[in-house]
Amino acid sequence: MTHDNQTTLVPPSSSTPATLPTACRTGVVATRVNHSVPKKMADGDDLPLFNKVRNYTSASQVRATGLYPYFRTISSAQDTEVMMNGRMVLMLGSNSYLGLTNHPKIKAASMAAVAKYGSGCAGSRFLNGTLDLHIELEQRLAELVNKEAVLLYSTGFQVNLGVISAIVGKDEFILGDKSNHASLVEGCRLSLGEFLRFAHNDMAALEARLANIDHAVGKLIVVDGVFSMEGDIINLPEVCRLAQRYNAAVMVDDAHGIGVLGEKGAGTAPHFGLTSQVQLIMGTFSKSLASLGGFIASDAATIDFLKHNSRTLLFSASMSPASAAAVLAAVKIMTSEPQRIARLWQITDRLKKGLLSMGFDLGASQTPILPVYVRDMIQTFKFCKRLEEEGVFVNPVVSPGVPQGMELLRVSLMATHTEKQIDFALDKFQKVGRELGII
Repeated sequence: MTHDNQTTLVPPSSSTPATLPTACRTGVVATRVNHSVPKKMADGDDLPLFNKVRNYTSASQVRATGLYPYFRTISSAQDTEVMMNGRMVLMLGSNSYLGLTNHPKIKAASMAAVAKYGSGCAGSRFLNGTLDLHIELEQRLAELVNKEAVLLYSTGFQVNLGVISAIVGKDEFILGDKSNHASLVEGCRLSLGEFLRFAHNDMAALEARLANIDHAVGKLIVVDGVFSMEGDIINLPEVCRLAQRYNAAVMVDDAHGIGVLGEKGAGTAPHFGLTSQVQLIMGTFSKSLASLGGFIASDAATIDFLKHNSRTLLFSASMSPASAAAVLAAVKIMTSEPQRIARLWQITDRLKKGLLSMGFDLGASQTPILPVYVRDMIQTFKFCKRLEEEGVFVNPVVSPGVPQGMELLRVSLMATHTEKQIDFALDKFQKVGRELGII
């Protein structure tokens, strides 16, 4: 089964219309103009377009059970413990792998950038929105991942939309892992090329796809470095071997690999020693690098092409000064304090061994992302709710974040977690897991 969207969303209601009315799809409606103003048009009650909105009941159905687990409000910094509803809760659901989001040097860098540059750039990078700070960060990131050049985007999602759609054109092909992040999927769909999928981390399936494409035709293999729900690592050596054999380029989304894998946290390609065989390396700043935004790294000619052809760059406001300064400070800390990454893996090993010893199923995880498989939507919501009541925050992941029958709690670690906090979490997992009959 495929799962396009890596966010933790309630499944769509069975009453939601599968398709638009035929008239809408054929354009006939445009010829039938009604000049009267229906009652309540302002809120869409009488507009066919909003039928899907009125018929959507999935979220309200879960809310009625008291188990709705989304949009929970945090009233403190994203740290190992967070304030929720007036009490501190252990955070095991953050992507701040290095624990830098509340680092004093990063906060100071952000404040200094606002003082110097103001709160925003008031334009796109293409026109008036390029700061010397952006250039400095691009150069530093290029050094980190050992590529000639880097281009910053305002979000990671924009990177994948803008890069893939610009690079892959008509009559060319994209080959994507079925567990790729939603932003990669949407970037592939936006492209004019043909989008083909292969089974998750299945190199035989990838080769079968490649073998059916003309050797001379443009091809891009797109994969996550670390898969954000499963926590496993792409078989990059085999991906690169196949890419060379079948004349394809490789793009790695390293959102969850930067700060976790490779020397000084440089990511998946350096982890395998394959940087020269990966033509496009993408990363985000909202995980290990404690900010917001994203980047693409490649050779200088490719980056120059994207500067002038990537629509999500050309027509979006540039990354804010505070965000860029935060990333720059985070990269400096990450590369100068390798003990943070070592600590992250030490904490991961402690929690992973503890959960496995209790009988929890963690799938094929190889990273600080630990999927605790429950394989039932309501049980997953109950598990999440009870853990929160016991003082532990985790993320429930159901369809379409994962295929039906693969529902899980996504647990993720920070380098700043303590042994005492890990032992507290293990105690609560065991208590609630037994209570719900999961172990």
